[in-house]
Amino acid sequence: MHFTKMQGLGNDYLYVYGTVPEDAPSLSVRLSDRHFGPGSDGMIWISPSNKADFSMRIFNADGSEARMCGNGIRCVGKYVYDKGYTDKTRLTIETLAGLRTLELHTAGGRVKTVTVEMGRAAVSPEKDLEVEGEKILCTPVDVGNPHAVLFVEDAEGAPLCTMGPKIEKHPDFPGGVNVEFIQVLKKNHMRMRVWERGSGVTLACGTGACASAAAAVSCGSCDPGTPIRVELDGGVLNIEVSPQGDLRMTGPCEFVYEGDVELC
Repeated sequence: MHFTKMQGLGNDYLYVYGTVPEDAPSLSVRLSDRHFGPGSDGMIWISPSNKADFSMRIFNADGSEARMCGNGIRCVGKYVYDKGYTDKTRLTIETLAGLRTLELHTAGGRVKTVTVEMGRAAVSPEKDLEVEGEKILCTPVDVGNPHAVLFVEDAEGAPLCTMGPKIEKHPDFPGGVNVEFIQVLKKNHMRMRVWERGSGVTLACGTGACASAAAAVSCGSCDPGTPIRVELDGGVLNIEVSPQGDLRMTGPCEFVYEGDVELC
């Protein structure tokens, strides 16, 4: 099986073009292993679609299937354009979270950055979670997949690896949840760290940045209709949240290498 490793702000996946196999979950577990495989946050299959220009399916490093991945979908745009599957710079991609539109920004015949119309955020009222006797205040946000956004005073010192997995599997989120720790540095400028459902700590999460920006706009920490700079461990994303909650995300996407693996 031929694969292409790509990354968006260090959020890395193995990309395969073709029909999604029945053993995709177990393949993702095997190949995502960073000691005994190529190593990644998961695998993404790109296929033709009768609803859009292409479709994508996302499998996390633990084999679970994700509905949407912001960093991953930007890389899908680069993959299909740079490899010659399309010459269009405006694409629609079918995902389990619905159709998403990409605007590809090119230079020298290659895609450098991508703007994604990420749909509309659904921000729920703040809620208290009880985690091992401690009360944790979070803002639930749905952007096609679920997020729990926590506002903190110091994102660098946030309990990412201790609190993240406990909130991910909290009974208030029966299907699991992505967990973002965000610090508002100043108006329209945030620092974010993330524990991703099914993958653990990752360097970036596009849907998480969108959810965090939507939560910040909802509480008045950031302005709607204005680019919001979100600094992640792997780099910077720019997010716009309309007054109605519609989301636009712009960020980079890069090839890492091509590879082949023997399936036996």
